[in-house]
Amino acid sequence: MTAFRKPQVALTSKAAPFAIRAERAADVAAREALLDASFGENRHGRTCQRLRDGRAPASGLALSAVREGTLVGTVRLWHVSAGGRPALVLGPLAVDPACRELGIGAALMQQALAAARARGHAAVILLGDAPYYARFGFSAERTGALMLPGPFERDRLLAIEFQAGALDGAEGMIVPTGAALAKRRVVRPLQAHAA
Repeated sequence: MTAFRKPQVALTSKAAPFAIRAERAADVAAREALLDASFGENRHGRTCQRLRDGRAPASGLALSAVREGTLVGTVRLWHVSAGGRPALVLGPLAVDPACRELGIGAALMQQALAAARARGHAAVILLGDAPYYARFGFSAERTGALMLPGPFERDRLLAIEFQAGALDGAEGMIVPTGAALAKRRVVRPLQAHAA
């Protein structure tokens, strides 16, 4: 009797490669739509958003994942003081639901952490699911004495140190320290005066 061999599966568009690059100004609308789809339109009221409001992300640490010309993932890091210690806060990390099985989230995390380390940052903090982020080296071990400006679940406040002891003695509130966003000038059209 002849056994049937499982046919080789042809590569589909789901297997299309993706690229991670620096975020561009043209990414803003797609990034905001992706974040709304991932976290809901009420995401602006979340605790960690208070660390980002009115601030620019850390230089070189805003990344986009692009697949077939479409933004499918985003991650950004922000300057903070973690109880008096300089650090970065990572987030939000979001991936288009249709692309979640392609490893985009993990690739964004790895590239963001590598870029932060290469730029000399000593520690990164985030608020997230401990089992997911543990594979990148995050734990709650160094965050027990830190607080966020709003409600949060203690076991979800995680950190990774790139330099041993970077968060030694860190206690108290995590506060934003990054550059303020430049205010956009609103240009109003000139109105014709009636004669």
